[in-house]
Amino acid sequence: MIRFGAVYPQTEYDSRPQSVREFAETVEGLGYDHILAYEHVLGVDPASPAARPGPYRLEHPFLSPFVLFAYMAAATTELEFATGILILPQRQTALVAKQAATLDVLTGGRLRLGIGIGWNEAEYIALGENFHNRGVRSEEQVELLRALWTEESVSFDGRWHHLPQVGLNPRPGRSIPIWFGGGADRVLQRAARLGDGWMTNNRSAEQAHPALEKLREYLAQAGRSPQSFGLEARIRLADTSLGDMEEELHAWEEVGATHISLNTMGCGFQSPAQHLGALRDFAEAFIPKR
Repeated sequence: MIRFGAVYPQTEYDSRPQSVREFAETVEGLGYDHILAYEHVLGVDPASPAARPGPYRLEHPFLSPFVLFAYMAAATTELEFATGILILPQRQTALVAKQAATLDVLTGGRLRLGIGIGWNEAEYIALGENFHNRGVRSEEQVELLRALWTEESVSFDGRWHHLPQVGLNPRPGRSIPIWFGGGADRVLQRAARLGDGWMTNNRSAEQAHPALEKLREYLAQAGRSPQSFGLEARIRLADTSLGDMEEELHAWEEVGATHISLNTMGCGFQSPAQHLGALRDFAEAFIPKR
């Protein structure tokens, strides 16, 4: 059965505490399984010499997902929280491990860590990390994250990380699921070798077909079954309508989607109530009553 999620529309949403709490409570009450949140640590001035073309700039608000999810978790009991995605290589790995472990402990195991490598060099420069080796470095980061989450004392001597018998306390009691975002061929290979799932940016199941074929090949090469590997699709309400949604949901189910999140951004909504109303309409039409 597909698990349905709601994308937190934070570039268009009211960041006041009561509004954030209402979003989480409403989403859980409507029967959604998870909330997915995008993130950026810093917005970049388009005038910056290091700025690259992209969808977000200084004027777009982003709450830190770990803090956002901790606040939302206090208002809910069952919702899973997924980063979609956390830009891992611009962060210290041990610090991410600690933050994720703390959140997972405090939510009772409700975190899914979606990771990616990002696109904006200016953000990497500001955070003191190397933009140009971010892909391959993320592989070592994933290995280290899992070691820190599952081992009491970690000795690690990698290319970029050197840990002299240290550990986290408390640990999450499990290896937090790590899902990869992005569509490049190298990302698909990494996801197949190292990930628990893939978060696709393709806007339709039809567009995703070529990447999914490659992903299945890479999973086979890694000796892994597609049935044990997750696939999260995102449907943009701005691209379709509720009347056409059933066909698209069925198409994603046919290609093996395990999770589908609804994104209400880009529809011209001017208030939190409009976003919540769209989520309510979708839930009433497509989420099975439990």
